[in-house]
Amino acid sequence: MQVVVPRPMLQAFDYSIDASFGNGPWAGCRVRVPFGNTQLVGVAISEPEETAADAMLKPIDARLDAEPVFTPELWANLGWLARYLHMPLGEVLATALPTVLRNGGEIPPQTETFWQLSESGATARGNVRGAKQKQVLELLAAGELASRDPALEDSTATLRSLLGKGWIARVERPLTAPALPDLAEGAFALNDEQAAAADAIKAAEGFQAFLLDGVTGSGKTEVYLAAIRDCILSGKQALVLVPEIGLTPQTVRRFEKHLGIPVHAFHSGMTDLARLQTWQAANSGNTHVVLGTRSAVFMPLARPGLIVIDEAHDSSYKQLDGIRYNAHDFALVRARGLNVPIVMGSATPGMEDLHAASQGRFTYLRLSKRAGVAKPPRVRIMDVRKQALEAGLSRDLIGRIRGALDAGGQVLVFRNRRGYAPVLMCRDCGWSAQCQRCDAAMTVHGHGRRLQCHHCGASRAAPTACPNCNNLALEPQGQGTERIETFLADHFDDVPVIRIDRGSTQRKDAMARHFETLGDAPGILVGTQMLAKGHDLPKLALVAVLGIDEALFSTDFRASERVAQLLIQVAGRAGRAEIPGEVILQTHHPDHPLLNTLVDGGYHAFADAELGLREAAGFPPFAHMALLRAEAKQAEPPRAFLQAARRLFDDPRVEVSGPVPAPMQKRAGFERMQLFISSKDRKALHAALDAIVPQLYASPQARKVRWSLDIDPIDLY
Repeated sequence: MQVVVPRPMLQAFDYSIDASFGNGPWAGCRVRVPFGNTQLVGVAISEPEETAADAMLKPIDARLDAEPVFTPELWANLGWLARYLHMPLGEVLATALPTVLRNGGEIPPQTETFWQLSESGATARGNVRGAKQKQVLELLAAGELASRDPALEDSTATLRSLLGKGWIARVERPLTAPALPDLAEGAFALNDEQAAAADAIKAAEGFQAFLLDGVTGSGKTEVYLAAIRDCILSGKQALVLVPEIGLTPQTVRRFEKHLGIPVHAFHSGMTDLARLQTWQAANSGNTHVVLGTRSAVFMPLARPGLIVIDEAHDSSYKQLDGIRYNAHDFALVRARGLNVPIVMGSATPGMEDLHAASQGRFTYLRLSKRAGVAKPPRVRIMDVRKQALEAGLSRDLIGRIRGALDAGGQVLVFRNRRGYAPVLMCRDCGWSAQCQRCDAAMTVHGHGRRLQCHHCGASRAAPTACPNCNNLALEPQGQGTERIETFLADHFDDVPVIRIDRGSTQRKDAMARHFETLGDAPGILVGTQMLAKGHDLPKLALVAVLGIDEALFSTDFRASERVAQLLIQVAGRAGRAEIPGEVILQTHHPDHPLLNTLVDGGYHAFADAELGLREAAGFPPFAHMALLRAEAKQAEPPRAFLQAARRLFDDPRVEVSGPVPAPMQKRAGFERMQLFISSKDRKALHAALDAIVPQLYASPQARKVRWSLDIDPIDLY
C-alpha cells in the first residue's frame, strides 16, 4: 500500500498492512507510519496489494479512519492542486485537514456544547463582581446558549471558571442541521440591479462562474444573501470566503440576522477544536452556511450548492509560504468539481477576473449605483508641494477634518504604514537604524522608544545617542499611524481618535470594541489597509489618504493595480448613507496619470489602460508565470542552485530570466535570489516544470539552500 507523508518529498512510500486492520477502503484514510526514527501521520493513496515483497516492507502502525476523510470531489481536486503547484501530495493533503486531524487526532462525535445557568448560579449572579462573569451569567439567565453563539465569543476562560464554581452546567447534544426559518422574500428588498444579479445566480444550473462587479456601497452582500437564501431553501449548503479574520465576526452576525440560522465560521483565530467542529458540521451536512477565510476553501461539503468569494480581488486569498495556493483560483476548481455556481464579488475586480469576463469565461454582473440614498463620494487631489506638513497632514487638510467633525461627521485618516515613523535618523551624520538581518530600515514604535523590523520581526530599544557620531540628534523621520494618532489626539482633543492597525487589534474582539467606542458620534479613525475592507461606517463624511506617493513608483508590475484597488476601496468607506462623502488624496505628484485616471474615469478606465499595458508587455493575464526562489546564509549557493535550474529548461515556448537578487536581497539573515519563468502557453509552462521539478529535489545544490516554487505569484518580493 502506498502512503504520502507531510514532508517535502514527491514520492509515495510503500508499507505493508496487517489483516487485523480489516478491509474497507484505504485510499483517503489517515494512517500512522514509521518514518526513519520517528512516526508520521500520512494518508493512504492506494489499496493494499498482496505481493511477494510485502515481507520486506515496514508495516503501518495504526489505521486512524474507517472511512476516507476526504470527499471524492475534494480528493480528486487536491490531487489536481498538488500537480498544478508541483508540490508534494502529502503536504497538500495535510494542509487541507484541520490541525487536529493533521496531527492524528480522532474525529469526535457529532455533538454541540450548550451552556445553562445552574440553580446556584441563579442565586449567585446578583453578587458577582467580575464584569465578564456577570455578563455571561446574565446572558444564560435569558436561556441556554451554544458554545459557538457569538454572544459567548472570547468567553472560554470565563465559562471554564463558572463551570468550576458550579454556577453553570454543560450539556452535550447531537449536532443536527438547524431548522430553516421562514425566509420570506420581503426580508431581501433589492433594487433592480441587485434583483437582476440575484436572479441570474439563482437560475444557474450546475457550474457557472459569476463576476459581480459592484461599486462600493452597491449592496453586493444583499445579492449574496438572496442567492444563499435560495440555495439553503433548496436543501443545499453555501460556502462563503472572506479575505480577513477581522471581517468574519461582523459578517457572521449580519448573515445570521438576515438568514435567521446559525452560520459556522472557520479561520485561524479559532481554536483547533472549534475549527474541527465546523469541518465536521460541513462534512456531515449539519450546517447550511460556512463562512471563513482562505483555508476554508478546503471545506468538505455534504450538500454543495453555492460558493461565494467576497472581495475577490484581495491578495489575502494567496498563501505566501508553505503550500502557495490561491484560494480564489482553487474555489473555481472546486465549484467546477462540485458542479455548483460560484460568485466572485468586488468593487475593484482583479485584472485576471476582468479579462476572464471579457473572454466570456465568467458571466459578468454589474451593480453601477449605490444602494438606497447613498451617493458616491466626491474625490479630489490635494497638491501639497511646497507646503509645510504636520505629522504628514497639510493645514488645508486639518481644516477640512475640523469642518467634517463640526458638521457631526466622522473622519478616516488612511496611512498604510503602521508604527510611529518609518525610520530613525541622525540629523548630524545621516545614520539611520537598519535591521541587521534585512535590507530594510527598522520602524520606530512606542513614540521613539523601540525599533522593530516589519519583515523579520527583530526588535530592539532605540539608542539614546547616534551610534555613528555619538550626537543626540536622533529624530524619527516620516509618519506612521502611531505618530498621526498622537498628533490628531492633541489637535482634536474634543473627539475620540482611534487607531486601527495590526498593533491595536491583536485581541480577537479589539476591532469591534474600537468601532463601539467610536459609535455614531463625531470622531477620527486612523488606520492601515485593515480599514479598507468591507467595513460599513454610515457616519463617515471624510476620508483623507496620506502617503500614497510611496506606492506610485514600484518595479512590481502589479503595483499600479494594488494602488488603484486600495484607493478605490478606501474611498468607498465614505458617503455610504445619508451623509455626503468626500475623499482627499494628498500627494506631491498631482499630475501622476494613475491618480488622474482614477479621479476622472474611475477604476474601469484604469483597468482598461492597465490591461492594454499588460498585453503589450506579456504579463499576466496574457502570460502565465512561475517564480523559483532560493535563499541561504551566503549569496553563492542560491545563485548556483538557480543557475543549475535554468540550464534544465529547453522548451523555446518558455522564457526564463535570472537568476537575479530579490528586490529585498537580504531578509531574516538569508541572501535571496529568484528565477522568473513565463510562457504564453500554460500547458507548456507546466510541462517544463513537470520535467525539472523532480530534478530540483534531487539536485546536489538543493541541499545547500531553502528553495520554493510559486505558481502564479502575486508577490515578487
